Amino acid sequence: MCEIQNRLLLAAGLALTFVWSPAFAETDNALLASIRKAGDVKVAMASQPPYMLISPNGEAQGTVLEVENMILKELGLPMIKPQLTAWSAMIPALQGRQVDFVADLAPTEERCKAVLFTAPIYVYRVALYVRSGNPKRLTGIAHLAQSPDIKVAMIDGSAQGAYALKNGVKPEQVVRVPDVQAGVATVLNGRADAYVESTTAVNHPEKMGLDLVVDEQAPVSGASAAFRKEDVSFRDAFDEKRMAMVKSGVIQKLYDKYGLSGGDAQAQMLAKVSKASDLVPSCQ
Repeated sequence: MCEIQNRLLLAAGLALTFVWSPAFAETDNALLASIRKAGDVKVAMASQPPYMLISPNGEAQGTVLEVENMILKELGLPMIKPQLTAWSAMIPALQGRQVDFVADLAPTEERCKAVLFTAPIYVYRVALYVRSGNPKRLTGIAHLAQSPDIKVAMIDGSAQGAYALKNGVKPEQVVRVPDVQAGVATVLNGRADAYVESTTAVNHPEKMGLDLVVDEQAPVSGASAAFRKEDVSFRDAFDEKRMAMVKSGVIQKLYDKYGLSGGDAQAQMLAKVSKASDLVPSCQ
């Protein structure tokens, strides 16, 4: 009987640790209750190796998802249950409570009106992916804007596409694509002269027959996790653990694990931003 009582007390203590973690002590958090009931964390993600991918047995993998799983573990929460989602459908899925949060989305002024963003999981600049040898000698977004005959692939609703349009690329130049893989294919098959994306979107582009052209005039941007507006305490706790991960050297180790270069530079840039408003001032 005593052993049974001890087990019950232990189970009760674990349950209290889960629900009343210090990070959430001052809030009756509906998201926590939903996660506890489901026993997993449903996260909207795109297929973007090596940053985000789903293994053959359905597990979340890649640098972004591994960092986020580590953060969830530190918060005493279950692992990510990945939900493959089109970029344009991520915020609707979040607002419709089909997922608990979005793994990776670039904060913009417009998106910040709809959702809460964490500090970035990784940072980057706008870039052009062009065919090997850069046959049109493209140099950046300004060059595209001055060349109306150039066709430009971009993901519908992407932050990089929005930046290109805001800085002079004409709608009639645009070839809409659903994801990174389609953007790459559109350049390789000649339907577009350049694919506008981030510097981190395509791993080893040279192996695919592409050159990477960094737009040095573009500001540094980032990709963050996104939460519903009411989940402020969850977002803040997530940010606190994320900064600890950056300072611990996790980023460099993950870059090495996935064969990526620039892990030290990435960690140094991430250490300088502690909230989404450091990138987009209008973000809460």
